[in-house]
Amino acid sequence: MTVPTRTLGRSGLTVSAQGLGCMGMSDFYGATADDDPESVATIHRALDLGITLLDTADMYGLGANEELIGKAIADRRDQVVLASKFGILRKVDDPRFRAVSGRPEYVHQACEASLRRLGVDHIDLYYQHRTDAEVPIEETVGAMAELVREGKVRHLGLSEASARTIRRAVAVHPIAAVQSEWSLFSREIETDVVPTCRELGVGLVPYSPLGRGLLTGAIASPGDLADGDFRRIGQPRFQGDNFDHNLALVEVVKTIASEKGCTPGQIALAWVHAQGDDVVPIPGTRRRRYLEENVGALDIALTADESTQLDSLRAAGDRYPDMSFVQGNTRERSPQPSES
Repeated sequence: MTVPTRTLGRSGLTVSAQGLGCMGMSDFYGATADDDPESVATIHRALDLGITLLDTADMYGLGANEELIGKAIADRRDQVVLASKFGILRKVDDPRFRAVSGRPEYVHQACEASLRRLGVDHIDLYYQHRTDAEVPIEETVGAMAELVREGKVRHLGLSEASARTIRRAVAVHPIAAVQSEWSLFSREIETDVVPTCRELGVGLVPYSPLGRGLLTGAIASPGDLADGDFRRIGQPRFQGDNFDHNLALVEVVKTIASEKGCTPGQIALAWVHAQGDDVVPIPGTRRRRYLEENVGALDIALTADESTQLDSLRAAGDRYPDMSFVQGNTRERSPQPSES
């Protein structure tokens, strides 16, 4: 297995055609501490296969994920396109607390902290994790651009940004990539965000391309998920009638996979890859065997009939319990005349 490369939009940033999402190595999917050796081995295997794009964020494990990746790549930094994110605030003593900050001074503070945890002198791709509805995007991206000029960041990205926000951001500084949830079960960005990115030369980095694991066919009931797994606790697509509806859709994916002699997860990933050469999904895993399975999806070509069947699938339930946390950018402040 050798992973081909892609260039993210018109940025000139070359990355592997598939990246590795590292969030689950440290947070959200149940206990992780005992898995650190396997997580490190998974990162090393990814690099051996030609995966260069590693994705993390300062809020994953309250910094623990950046520290884990920093240790894993300490002697292989030149093989990595390192992506991290800032902007979601959490509290150690309040697991449910979430806030967003795009204040310019915070942008600098967050970057310095990430560089320390990662043990590097620069981040290759630095995303704003969520848009701050109270801070004009021009101010946030302006501060991010200062990091580029200082050599601490090479390229800029946005995560879960609206088409309007992307346009305003690009007017301040080139944006290499927009990261959003995109899978057979999450199609919202196809209406406005994808066309806008392609018009502006911005690459697309889908996270959760496996529908948070549901599209792998390995989850038959919420009871299959570990204690503390956020999907089991309150993710709408994993609850009640939504879950039953979505499982029925997974059966369609399973049927196609059986006919092609591959796994359902590989079919779901092949569908994402087929959306364009500017699309670089970042499926997450902390296991080498699943990593290798995911990479295998790059060799799968879908027929027109298979693509039509998959395109027709529509999941039930929102992506998050509180979608306002994702959609807050629609309320984002515009600059006042004195701020322009």
